[in-house]
Amino acid sequence: MERFDLVVIGAGTAGEAATNYARAKGASVAIIDRALFGGSCPFWACMPSKALLHAAAVHHAGGDYPWQKASDFRDYMINREGTDEPDDSGHVKSLEEAGATVIRGSASISGPGRVRVNDRELEAGAILVAVGSVSRVPDLPGLAEAHPWTNVQGTATRELPRSLAILGGGPTGVELAQVYARYGVPVTLIHPRDHVHDKEHPRSTELLGKALERDGVTLRLDARATGVRAGEGRDGAHVIELGDADPVEGHEILLAIGRVLPLDGLGLETIGVTPKDGKLSPDDRLRIADHVYLVGDAGGPEMHTHLAHYAGEAAARIALGDDDYQPVFDAIPRATYTDPETASVGLLVEQAKERGIDAAEYTAEIGSSAKGYTAEVEGHCTIVVDRAERVLVGAFMAGPAVSEAIHECVLAIRARVPLPTLADTIHAFPTVARVLGTAFIDADRDLGP
Repeated sequence: MERFDLVVIGAGTAGEAATNYARAKGASVAIIDRALFGGSCPFWACMPSKALLHAAAVHHAGGDYPWQKASDFRDYMINREGTDEPDDSGHVKSLEEAGATVIRGSASISGPGRVRVNDRELEAGAILVAVGSVSRVPDLPGLAEAHPWTNVQGTATRELPRSLAILGGGPTGVELAQVYARYGVPVTLIHPRDHVHDKEHPRSTELLGKALERDGVTLRLDARATGVRAGEGRDGAHVIELGDADPVEGHEILLAIGRVLPLDGLGLETIGVTPKDGKLSPDDRLRIADHVYLVGDAGGPEMHTHLAHYAGEAAARIALGDDDYQPVFDAIPRATYTDPETASVGLLVEQAKERGIDAAEYTAEIGSSAKGYTAEVEGHCTIVVDRAERVLVGAFMAGPAVSEAIHECVLAIRARVPLPTLADTIHAFPTVARVLGTAFIDADRDLGP
């Protein structure tokens, strides 16, 4: 039986990060995946969607970026030359050059310290589960007959749809809604809440909703799909029933209502682990059983590529014996790359108060700042402060490049930087970061000495 210090099931961002960390420490590692090494991000998610958002922004501004050019560039990033097949050879080569044993196949845990893949039985000092997530497909009457898109088809299509109905107004839904609307596709976005992207700050969701409508997206808020009549609309469009509300039509339907974990067949029962409601809950050391770790989308607490990378390295570090190390998840940045961008970290003021924090919120407007005037943009920088401790516990932004500016707040929360220090920090003029600095100053002055 082959023995490894670490066996990694899943070769997405978390699995790759764990493998590279472990190999750098001299550990023997086998990494297994049944599909693409590299995971969803480079092929069907982060990378192609951001490339399409960039192309759509240039096209929207009058630049020479037609859909065919955008599609070709995306394919160049993803596919093997001369084929329609995604090319993961770079990921495989990188792992092999790091000294990992790369195995393509379906893996399952066959008992404590045991993993079976294809016809091989591996012995593992530790097992790391990093199987990612897949699009949630709702149980709607008639949906299957409409052959709905997920993020895979939504980022890979070479032909613009005649019209598009999107179920779900989270990050994937709003990003792809803007892409297709800016290329002239009639887009309707259906969302069950009263604002799109509703986990963000209300100021951010309001700005984003208005921006999508300016781009031509029709928003159907407080609405839920109850069924689909495939091909029964105008010119063969699908009809999406919304209960008692007027139905929506779309020649394609894109599902963006969240992700589920592909846990079936992993053999978790052989180590005494049972998912609850399709989920697993690792402890604060990322374990679900002795010497078995769960990271990436499957491990939470949120689903982000950057979090998966952090957690993958953290789990490998713990698995290899760093008993003093404790991963920290209280400063996870979130970013959505629409126009305007939204970004956040930490707690909303209501969430902070629910945790017993003496919290207050302060906002500085981008639109009335020098940055807003010179760039003709709107937006906000809102911070949430623990008044008793005089530290930042949350930050929420919408506007240009806020996905970059948010990291000052990430560090401030992670390191518990005192509010007076943040207020006394020089920020370049005119920038979004300087607007954020104004919020720090306002909060510090309001709280007094």
